[in-house]
Amino acid sequence: MKRLRQQQNAGAARKGVRLRILETTDLHVHLHPYDYSAEQQDAERGLAQLATLIDQARAEEVNTLLFDNGDFLQGTPVGDFIAYDMDLRDGMPHPVIAAMNALEYDAITLGNHEFNYGLEFLEKALAQADCPVVSANILRATGAEPLQDRHMVAPYTMLDRDLRDAHGQTHPIRIGVIGLAPPQITLWERQHLRGRIRTRDMVEAACAWVPELRAKGADLVVLLAHSGIGPDEPAENMENALIPLAQASGVDVILGGHSHQLFPSNAFGEHPDIDIARGTICEVPAVISGSFGTHLGVVDLTLERNEDGWQVSDARSALRAVSDHFEQRVVPKPDPAARPFPARHCSPAVRRIVAQTHAKVLDSLRQPIGATSAPINSFFVYLGQSAATALVAQAQERFVREHLAAPFPADLPVISAVSPSKAGGLGGAQNFTDIEPGALTLRSLADLYVFPNSVAALRLTGAHLLLWLERSVSAYHRLRPGQGRQPLMNPAFPGYNFEILYGLEYEIDLSAPPRFGPDGAVLDLRASRIRNPRWNGAPLDPAAEFIVCTNSFRAFGAGGFAGTGGETLALTQLAIIRDALRAHVVRDRVVDVASRAPFRLLPMGQTTATLRTSPNATGHLHLIEEFAPRHLGRDSCGFTLLGITL
Repeated sequence: MKRLRQQQNAGAARKGVRLRILETTDLHVHLHPYDYSAEQQDAERGLAQLATLIDQARAEEVNTLLFDNGDFLQGTPVGDFIAYDMDLRDGMPHPVIAAMNALEYDAITLGNHEFNYGLEFLEKALAQADCPVVSANILRATGAEPLQDRHMVAPYTMLDRDLRDAHGQTHPIRIGVIGLAPPQITLWERQHLRGRIRTRDMVEAACAWVPELRAKGADLVVLLAHSGIGPDEPAENMENALIPLAQASGVDVILGGHSHQLFPSNAFGEHPDIDIARGTICEVPAVISGSFGTHLGVVDLTLERNEDGWQVSDARSALRAVSDHFEQRVVPKPDPAARPFPARHCSPAVRRIVAQTHAKVLDSLRQPIGATSAPINSFFVYLGQSAATALVAQAQERFVREHLAAPFPADLPVISAVSPSKAGGLGGAQNFTDIEPGALTLRSLADLYVFPNSVAALRLTGAHLLLWLERSVSAYHRLRPGQGRQPLMNPAFPGYNFEILYGLEYEIDLSAPPRFGPDGAVLDLRASRIRNPRWNGAPLDPAAEFIVCTNSFRAFGAGGFAGTGGETLALTQLAIIRDALRAHVVRDRVVDVASRAPFRLLPMGQTTATLRTSPNATGHLHLIEEFAPRHLGRDSCGFTLLGITL
């Protein structure tokens, strides 16, 4: 009888057993469905919203695994409040970790933003996790080859599970789960990690560890790669390496992140190695569930067992959105009658955890610290009008001047380099700084600067600054003179790499091609868009020296700007930029900042372009009267479209 039952089980396994894999990624502490910058509900995002989708997805499939792909500890005022006010004292669980425990995650990996608050804080938070934390290329020390590395957390974990088929019979399976993160972590967080953490190339690590997982008996290998879809060709230390990873690593499922992309989506419909209908990259099922808890990634596998073990016979990847506002792909649902056991219902516990933290954060953020006599927003930052970046530039410069010490000459001119923290992009139509005249609170500072970067300064030459400007203005599309309705900005270029250099004056010629691509790669060494750069009324001298106020992220090389990387450091401080902003506002009590940026776009003879901006921008069109703005409606993502004339 026992032999007959085993034969029946094997037959069922040959017909196929379903396994559903769920992914969250880049939550960035979006727990409660709330926009802390605007102080209003936002039902389109948040882990509390995703928890309901997770419950539903589990109710449809008895065999489910849930993973998170990193960047969960930083990104909203909630993260800062927990790090700087709560501080996880007395073994207090981090609310994100507590929510993940309630949702019964099977494993999580680390993203680059996990390190923003320092290694000690991260280790305290991870100590409370009930599930394995894995990363194969974040290291305490590098060995002669990857298998000899000493890791910060376990490189992988093995999950032994019993899969139930449609008849309720169980089939044991061993699932290996490996994590990876961009090796640039040690560059971006150098002030926290120097001498303490090392990294290894993601593809190199995967190629070494996946065979090791197979040797340890893994029937299925899932890769948690905090990395997006980038170049096809492998290169050393790639940041967005999903295509080379899919080509080389031999994994069964890839879960991506970091880039805040959505996959599968029409954005990748033309790529020869990508099948958006099936959700595969180089034939490997994959998913990237965006950011901020807007989507749940779902990979449905059909597994069959033969003499060689478990094989994936069919796979489909898809996204589920928390709101109908987003494009949504619906995963086919199995017959509920085939479910042998009731599903878990974790969302109520998650909502309780989230609500407690939310109330504490609101109390903290509403503390007044000063006032502003005029609106402060980033609606038109790409047109040279942005009080938001101007205020940050003032605060940075003040802090650097007060803390810069010998041996740097006191008469060196000071430039303040700032990029917009919130300027639309993948963050959506509400991702703009928007502060009305009146009281300034801690919430206002979080709206002005969203990252916990530290203050830094560099000693650079005028030649460096010219390259900074060319790197920055490559964010614009090339415009054809006399043509109409051309998109102004390249959506592949992150807003945080659009640096404005306060202290200089310069003009931008958008009829010229860009020198750099979105990733910082040189496209054309002869290309130049910067015209008439001046300092103190005179032409910028390439040999002249300047102190450039910036942040730790940029100073240590992020974005590949000229002169960064550590050798030109003039000042590093553990004080975060938001603290410098707070001190600046408290000291002045009422801030008065002009919105005009130090650049202008050169006229092009009745050339028109389209700017995507916030719906709230329409009440401030007087700031850009020189561009004769015309309202063109809204796009499918909710952005207001403005026609502008150059």
